[in-house]
Amino acid sequence: MRESYHEELTAISDGLVEMANVVGSAIGLATTALLDGDLQLAENVICADEKVDDLQRDLENLAIAVLARQQPVATDLRVVVTSLRMSSDLERCGDLAAHVAKLARMRFPGRAVPPDLRRTILEMGQLAQRLMAQAAEVMATQDVDAAVQLEKDDDRMDELHRMVFQHLMDDQWHHGVETAVDVTLVGRYYERFADHAVSVAQRVIYLVTGEYADE
Repeated sequence: MRESYHEELTAISDGLVEMANVVGSAIGLATTALLDGDLQLAENVICADEKVDDLQRDLENLAIAVLARQQPVATDLRVVVTSLRMSSDLERCGDLAAHVAKLARMRFPGRAVPPDLRRTILEMGQLAQRLMAQAAEVMATQDVDAAVQLEKDDDRMDELHRMVFQHLMDDQWHHGVETAVDVTLVGRYYERFADHAVSVAQRVIYLVTGEYADE
């Protein structure tokens, strides 16, 4: 029975890492679809969001079953409860990647991002993907130092987000209201994606230490 119990806990952890890898790939593909105006790629990202939802449901069902059958305590209880919260963060990241892809689809055959913001948005997309890859590694290794570093790396996303707004408020902006709204939304999607990656890292810190990152 105990062997089965530990296998279930391992399956929960593995499920979270798989979710992180899936949504990390999704945000990278969505960024390509957005910047290149690739309709088929955008459709693929949107459809793939169902896999993230399925993974979350499977993980939640397993976690609830473990709670009901095994009644875990101490660290094991933290693993199960924290995993439920992390799965919610990761599911939301899948939604955000799909939002980026939907924006690409909505503006096809045009581009939602004007040329003068392309480099900034590309960096935001690449950074979002990299932060999620770090989050997956943190979950797999339970490395507290790496989790803390991820929070620091997120500062660049905040800086890029501010740069987008500064560009929008520049007197030389000439792309119109619709494009301004598009860019505002996509900047927010990336910024929130990164925030969820940070949240995952913070939950790993709590899982390992029993204390929240800001304590």
